[in-house]
Amino acid sequence: MSKDDPNNKSTRDTHYANLRRAVRDAKRERGEIPTPQQSKRRNRGADDWKPPQLAPDQVHLYGLHTVRAALANPERQIVKLSVTQNAFARLDIGEAEAQPFPVEIVSPQDIDRVLGPEAIHQGVMLETRPLPVKRLGALKDSPLILVLDQATDPHNVGAIMRSAVAFNAGAVITTMRHSPTESGVLAKSASGALELIPYIQITNLADALGELHKLGFFSVGLDSEGPAPIERTFSGEKIALVLGAEGKGLRQKTRETVSALARLDMPGAIKSLNVSNAAAIALYATQQFLGKASS
Repeated sequence: MSKDDPNNKSTRDTHYANLRRAVRDAKRERGEIPTPQQSKRRNRGADDWKPPQLAPDQVHLYGLHTVRAALANPERQIVKLSVTQNAFARLDIGEAEAQPFPVEIVSPQDIDRVLGPEAIHQGVMLETRPLPVKRLGALKDSPLILVLDQATDPHNVGAIMRSAVAFNAGAVITTMRHSPTESGVLAKSASGALELIPYIQITNLADALGELHKLGFFSVGLDSEGPAPIERTFSGEKIALVLGAEGKGLRQKTRETVSALARLDMPGAIKSLNVSNAAAIALYATQQFLGKASS
Protein backbone atom coordinates (compact mmCIF):
# COMPACT_ATOMS: atom_id res chain seq x y z
CA MET A 1 0.00 0.00 0.00
CA SER A 2 1.36 3.43 -0.94
CA LYS A 3 2.12 5.76 1.91
CA ASP A 4 0.08 8.42 0.07
CA ASP A 5 -3.01 6.21 0.02
CA PRO A 6 -5.82 8.10 1.84
CA ASN A 7 -6.89 4.79 3.42
CA ASN A 8 -3.46 4.37 4.97
CA LYS A 9 -3.78 4.96 8.75
CA SER A 10 -0.41 6.69 8.92
CA THR A 11 -1.39 9.06 6.11
CA ARG A 12 -4.71 9.88 7.80
CA ASP A 13 -3.01 10.53 11.12
CA THR A 14 -0.51 12.89 9.49
CA HIS A 15 -3.30 14.69 7.64
CA TYR A 16 -5.34 15.27 10.81
CA ALA A 17 -2.25 16.28 12.77
CA ASN A 18 -1.51 18.93 10.13
CA LEU A 19 -5.10 20.17 10.34
CA ARG A 20 -4.93 20.42 14.13
CA ARG A 21 -1.62 22.28 13.91
CA ALA A 22 -3.10 24.73 11.38
CA VAL A 23 -6.08 25.38 13.67
CA ARG A 24 -3.77 26.02 16.65
CA ASP A 25 -1.59 28.41 14.62
CA ALA A 26 -4.67 30.30 13.42
CA LYS A 27 -5.91 30.67 17.01
CA ARG A 28 -2.52 31.98 18.10
CA GLU A 29 -2.51 34.54 15.31
CA ARG A 30 -5.99 35.73 16.39
CA GLY A 31 -4.72 36.11 19.95
CA GLU A 32 -7.15 33.50 21.27
CA ILE A 33 -4.42 31.37 22.84
CA PRO A 34 -0.84 32.21 23.83
CA THR A 35 1.90 31.07 21.52
CA PRO A 36 3.94 29.11 24.08
CA GLN A 37 3.14 25.44 24.59
CA GLN A 38 2.65 24.30 28.15
CA SER A 39 5.31 21.61 27.96
CA LYS A 40 8.20 21.48 30.40
CA ARG A 41 10.67 21.92 27.57
CA ARG A 42 8.91 25.04 26.29
CA ASN A 43 8.55 26.46 29.80
CA ARG A 44 12.28 26.10 30.25
CA GLY A 45 12.68 27.97 26.98
CA ALA A 46 10.43 30.74 28.30
CA ASP A 47 12.53 30.99 31.46
CA ASP A 48 15.74 31.12 29.43
CA TRP A 49 14.50 33.62 26.85
CA LYS A 50 16.22 36.98 26.90
CA PRO A 51 14.94 39.98 24.93
CA PRO A 52 17.22 41.08 22.09
CA GLN A 53 19.24 44.24 22.54
CA LEU A 54 17.45 46.89 20.50
CA ALA A 55 19.20 49.93 19.14
CA PRO A 56 17.93 53.35 20.34
CA ASP A 57 16.31 53.88 16.94
CA GLN A 58 14.69 50.43 16.80
CA VAL A 59 11.15 49.53 17.95
CA HIS A 60 9.28 46.24 17.55
CA LEU A 61 5.49 46.53 17.36
CA TYR A 62 3.18 43.53 17.25
CA GLY A 63 -0.47 42.52 17.10
CA LEU A 64 -2.80 43.02 14.14
CA HIS A 65 -4.57 46.17 15.36
CA THR A 66 -1.35 47.81 16.55
CA VAL A 67 0.50 47.08 13.31
CA ARG A 68 -2.42 48.23 11.13
CA ALA A 69 -2.46 51.55 13.00
CA ALA A 70 1.31 51.93 12.62
CA LEU A 71 1.18 51.20 8.89
CA ALA A 72 -1.56 53.82 8.50
CA ASN A 73 0.49 56.47 10.33
CA PRO A 74 2.40 58.62 7.80
CA GLU A 75 4.88 59.60 10.53
CA ARG A 76 6.00 56.00 11.01
CA GLN A 77 9.26 55.01 9.35
CA ILE A 78 8.92 51.30 8.62
CA VAL A 79 11.99 49.06 8.49
CA LYS A 80 10.51 45.58 7.96
CA LEU A 81 7.28 43.61 8.37
CA SER A 82 7.60 40.01 9.58
CA VAL A 83 4.30 38.20 9.24
CA THR A 84 2.75 34.77 8.80
CA GLN A 85 0.84 34.03 5.62
CA ASN A 86 -2.52 34.00 7.44
CA ALA A 87 -1.81 37.22 9.34
CA PHE A 88 -0.71 38.99 6.16
CA ALA A 89 -4.04 38.14 4.55
CA ARG A 90 -5.84 39.55 7.60
CA LEU A 91 -3.83 42.78 7.48
CA ASP A 92 -5.40 43.36 4.05
CA ILE A 93 -2.77 45.80 2.79
CA GLY A 94 -2.34 44.47 -0.74
CA GLU A 95 0.43 42.41 -2.28
CA ALA A 96 3.68 41.93 -0.37
CA GLU A 97 5.73 42.98 -3.40
CA ALA A 98 3.80 46.25 -3.65
CA GLN A 99 4.73 47.47 -0.16
CA PRO A 100 7.31 50.27 0.22
CA PHE A 101 9.14 48.20 2.85
CA PRO A 102 10.43 44.61 3.02
CA VAL A 103 7.85 41.93 3.90
CA GLU A 104 9.15 38.63 5.28
CA ILE A 105 6.80 35.65 5.54
CA VAL A 106 7.63 33.73 8.72
CA SER A 107 6.17 31.22 11.18
CA PRO A 108 4.71 32.16 14.60
CA GLN A 109 7.74 30.53 16.21
CA ASP A 110 10.10 32.84 14.29
CA ILE A 111 8.36 35.83 15.90
CA ASP A 112 8.42 34.10 19.30
CA ARG A 113 12.20 33.99 19.13
CA VAL A 114 12.33 37.79 18.89
CA LEU A 115 9.41 38.86 21.10
CA GLY A 116 9.43 36.03 23.62
CA PRO A 117 7.00 33.17 24.14
CA GLU A 118 4.47 35.20 26.13
CA ALA A 119 3.79 37.91 23.51
CA ILE A 120 0.35 37.62 21.87
CA HIS A 121 1.61 38.82 18.51
CA GLN A 122 -1.13 37.31 16.30
CA GLY A 123 1.47 36.39 13.70
CA VAL A 124 2.70 39.90 12.91
CA MET A 125 5.72 41.96 13.99
CA LEU A 126 6.76 45.34 12.63
CA GLU A 127 10.24 46.81 13.00
CA THR A 128 10.10 50.61 12.91
CA ARG A 129 11.91 53.74 13.97
CA PRO A 130 10.52 55.64 17.00
CA LEU A 131 7.96 58.33 16.26
CA PRO A 132 9.29 61.88 15.84
CA VAL A 133 9.80 63.80 19.08
CA LYS A 134 7.16 66.47 19.82
CA ARG A 135 7.81 69.64 21.84
CA LEU A 136 5.54 71.16 24.49
CA GLY A 137 5.23 74.37 22.49
CA ALA A 138 3.30 72.45 19.83
CA LEU A 139 0.48 71.94 22.37
CA LYS A 140 -0.46 75.58 22.78
CA ASP A 141 -3.71 75.10 20.83
CA SER A 142 -4.77 71.92 22.66
CA PRO A 143 -7.43 72.56 25.34
CA LEU A 144 -6.68 69.30 27.20
CA ILE A 145 -3.50 67.34 27.85
CA LEU A 146 -2.60 64.53 30.23
CA VAL A 147 0.56 64.50 32.36
CA LEU A 148 1.84 61.36 34.13
CA ASP A 149 4.16 61.65 37.12
CA GLN A 150 6.33 58.53 36.85
CA ALA A 151 3.61 56.03 35.92
CA THR A 152 5.78 52.98 35.31
CA ASP A 153 3.49 50.19 34.04
CA PRO A 154 3.34 50.18 30.22
CA HIS A 155 -0.03 48.38 30.33
CA ASN A 156 -1.51 51.20 32.42
CA VAL A 157 0.11 53.90 30.31
CA GLY A 158 -1.18 52.23 27.14
CA ALA A 159 -4.73 52.12 28.57
CA ILE A 160 -4.43 55.78 29.61
CA MET A 161 -3.27 56.68 26.11
CA ARG A 162 -6.34 54.98 24.66
CA SER A 163 -8.64 56.98 26.98
CA ALA A 164 -6.75 60.17 26.11
CA VAL A 165 -7.47 59.63 22.43
CA ALA A 166 -11.12 58.79 23.16
CA PHE A 167 -11.55 62.10 25.02
CA ASN A 168 -9.60 64.09 22.42
CA ALA A 169 -6.61 65.04 24.57
CA GLY A 170 -3.78 66.74 22.73
CA ALA A 171 -0.90 64.72 24.21
CA VAL A 172 0.26 62.36 26.93
CA ILE A 173 3.33 63.72 28.71
CA THR A 174 5.58 61.55 30.89
CA THR A 175 9.01 61.74 32.48
CA MET A 176 11.97 60.08 30.79
CA ARG A 177 12.93 58.32 34.02
CA HIS A 178 10.59 55.81 35.65
CA SER A 179 8.20 55.81 32.69
CA PRO A 180 7.84 53.34 29.81
CA THR A 181 9.50 54.17 26.52
CA GLU A 182 7.86 53.57 23.15
CA SER A 183 7.69 49.78 22.87
CA GLY A 184 5.67 46.83 21.64
CA VAL A 185 4.07 46.28 25.06
CA LEU A 186 3.03 49.94 25.33
CA ALA A 187 1.71 50.01 21.77
CA LYS A 188 -0.21 46.73 22.19
CA SER A 189 -1.82 48.03 25.40
CA ALA A 190 -2.70 51.30 23.67
CA SER A 191 -4.37 49.30 20.87
CA GLY A 192 -3.50 51.79 18.13
CA ALA A 193 -3.65 54.96 20.25
CA LEU A 194 0.14 55.39 20.19
CA GLU A 195 -0.20 56.36 16.52
CA LEU A 196 -2.95 58.91 17.23
CA ILE A 197 -1.61 61.08 20.06
CA PRO A 198 1.83 62.58 20.81
CA TYR A 199 3.68 60.72 23.57
CA ILE A 200 6.09 63.32 24.94
CA GLN A 201 8.82 62.40 27.43
CA ILE A 202 10.46 65.24 29.36
CA THR A 203 13.43 65.35 31.73
CA ASN A 204 11.99 67.54 34.52
CA LEU A 205 8.26 67.47 35.29
CA ALA A 206 8.20 70.63 37.41
CA ASP A 207 9.89 72.60 34.61
CA ALA A 208 7.47 71.13 32.07
CA LEU A 209 4.48 72.15 34.19
CA GLY A 210 5.93 75.65 34.44
CA GLU A 211 6.17 75.79 30.65
CA LEU A 212 2.58 74.56 30.32
CA HIS A 213 1.43 77.28 32.72
CA LYS A 214 3.11 79.87 30.49
CA LEU A 215 1.18 78.40 27.56
CA GLY A 216 -2.06 79.09 29.45
CA PHE A 217 -2.77 75.68 30.99
CA PHE A 218 -4.38 75.33 34.42
CA SER A 219 -2.88 72.14 35.88
CA VAL A 220 -4.97 69.91 38.13
CA GLY A 221 -3.20 67.21 40.13
CA LEU A 222 -5.32 64.22 41.15
CA ASP A 223 -4.90 63.38 44.82
CA SER A 224 -7.14 61.29 47.07
CA GLU A 225 -6.71 63.96 49.76
CA GLY A 226 -7.39 66.87 47.42
CA PRO A 227 -9.23 69.79 49.04
CA ALA A 228 -12.15 69.79 46.57
CA PRO A 229 -13.82 67.51 44.00
CA ILE A 230 -12.31 67.77 40.55
CA GLU A 231 -15.49 69.18 39.00
CA ARG A 232 -15.27 72.21 41.33
CA THR A 233 -11.55 72.77 40.73
CA PHE A 234 -11.29 73.50 37.02
CA SER A 235 -10.46 77.00 35.81
CA GLY A 236 -9.67 78.61 32.49
CA GLU A 237 -9.95 77.32 28.94
CA LYS A 238 -7.02 74.88 28.89
CA ILE A 239 -6.53 72.05 31.37
CA ALA A 240 -3.52 69.83 32.08
CA LEU A 241 -4.54 66.79 34.13
CA VAL A 242 -1.70 65.42 36.26
CA LEU A 243 -1.80 61.86 37.61
CA GLY A 244 0.73 60.14 39.84
CA ALA A 245 2.39 56.74 39.83
CA GLU A 246 0.53 53.57 40.68
CA GLY A 247 0.33 53.34 44.46
CA LYS A 248 2.63 56.29 45.27
CA GLY A 249 0.57 59.06 43.73
CA LEU A 250 2.02 62.48 42.97
CA ARG A 251 5.49 63.35 44.15
CA GLN A 252 5.80 66.21 46.62
CA LYS A 253 7.47 68.53 44.09
CA THR A 254 4.64 67.89 41.63
CA ARG A 255 2.03 68.60 44.32
CA GLU A 256 3.72 71.94 44.97
CA THR A 257 3.93 72.84 41.27
CA VAL A 258 0.41 72.14 39.96
CA SER A 259 -2.14 74.95 39.89
CA ALA A 260 -4.51 72.98 42.14
CA LEU A 261 -5.03 69.59 43.75
CA ALA A 262 -8.35 67.81 43.38
CA ARG A 263 -9.95 64.50 44.29
CA LEU A 264 -12.33 62.12 42.61
CA ASP A 265 -15.31 61.75 44.94
CA MET A 266 -16.57 58.15 44.98
CA PRO A 267 -19.69 57.23 46.98
CA GLY A 268 -18.85 53.53 47.24
CA ALA A 269 -16.80 51.59 49.78
CA ILE A 270 -13.66 51.66 47.56
CA LYS A 271 -12.05 55.10 47.51
CA SER A 272 -9.11 54.54 45.18
CA LEU A 273 -8.90 53.44 41.56
CA ASN A 274 -6.31 52.07 39.19
CA VAL A 275 -4.55 55.03 37.56
CA SER A 276 -5.93 54.19 34.10
CA ASN A 277 -9.51 54.14 35.44
CA ALA A 278 -8.95 57.39 37.34
CA ALA A 279 -7.58 58.96 34.16
CA ALA A 280 -10.68 58.02 32.15
CA ILE A 281 -13.03 59.52 34.77
CA ALA A 282 -10.94 62.68 35.07
CA LEU A 283 -10.79 63.09 31.29
CA TYR A 284 -14.57 62.81 31.07
CA ALA A 285 -15.07 65.39 33.84
CA THR A 286 -12.59 67.74 32.15
CA GLN A 287 -14.33 67.51 28.79
CA GLN A 288 -17.65 68.25 30.50
CA PHE A 289 -16.17 71.42 31.96
CA LEU A 290 -14.49 72.48 28.73
CA GLY A 291 -17.70 71.89 26.78
CA LYS A 292 -19.68 74.15 29.13
CA ALA A 293 -16.92 76.77 29.15
CA SER A 294 -16.94 77.04 25.36
CA SER A 295 -20.74 77.14 24.98
